[in-house]
Amino acid sequence: MNATSPAGALLLCRAEPETVGPVAHLLRERMLLAPAGDGWSVLVPEGKPWQGTGKEAGVADVVEPVDRVVVGWAAALAVGSTWPVLALWWDGDRAGCTLASGFRRPVGYVWLADGTPAGEDEAMRTFAERLGLDPVLDVQALEELIRPDPDADARIRLRGLLAVLTRIGLILPPGLDPDTPGDRLYAAADERPEAEPVAWTGRSEAVKAELDVAESSRLDPWMRGPRARALAGAQCAAGLPLALWGLRRRSGGWVLAGALLLAHGALGLAYDRMRGAEEPADGRG
Repeated sequence: MNATSPAGALLLCRAEPETVGPVAHLLRERMLLAPAGDGWSVLVPEGKPWQGTGKEAGVADVVEPVDRVVVGWAAALAVGSTWPVLALWWDGDRAGCTLASGFRRPVGYVWLADGTPAGEDEAMRTFAERLGLDPVLDVQALEELIRPDPDADARIRLRGLLAVLTRIGLILPPGLDPDTPGDRLYAAADERPEAEPVAWTGRSEAVKAELDVAESSRLDPWMRGPRARALAGAQCAAGLPLALWGLRRRSGGWVLAGALLLAHGALGLAYDRMRGAEEPADGRG
């Protein structure tokens, strides 16, 4: 694949852009962030991991499958957050969706390019449950997407999924259509006045921004004390094997997810210790 590759992806976050932005910075990827309806945001990646960037460095192209990359990104964004992340992706052969939510195992579904279902039926029920969709009407609509239909290709399947999500507030900005090549998708997002670039501004600034967001939200009780230490320990325990698994599979996305888990855990332990050391001094003041 190259710059004209049909591969593309969107990351749909069930949170406002001001909440998503500080966490998205930690991915250290060039993306655009925009509001996507009531309580939703969309991240549009530039797409280099699956288009190949090696030519710029004078070496052979380095390409990763789009699904492997974005699923790792979704998992990394959802870790330690109170909001789920839905990754939509497509290439010349397949299209699919993956929902990541906290520490729970991501759930996803895949269609072949002609729309042939290629996933587990139970995935859609789990998908609906985690997003808070109607267990009857919305589940029925989702199940229609995994039944054989010669007139529905992969692009129509993804559009059908997005139509169901409009019932819980999702509205994608114009131009961000499934099955659009990644470079054109990024260009369309860049034309939107409400879109903002997500850029790595340095580890200290990104961590500070993330802490500010967390302390001003309902995560505050988990920032210090016994629950914070338990959570941080669990993140460290889960992060190392996940990163090693990603290395074995040569998946940069999963390596990143594991590394972020480790970083979150270490940061949580350090922050709890720092706040614990500050409290006696504050009490004396």
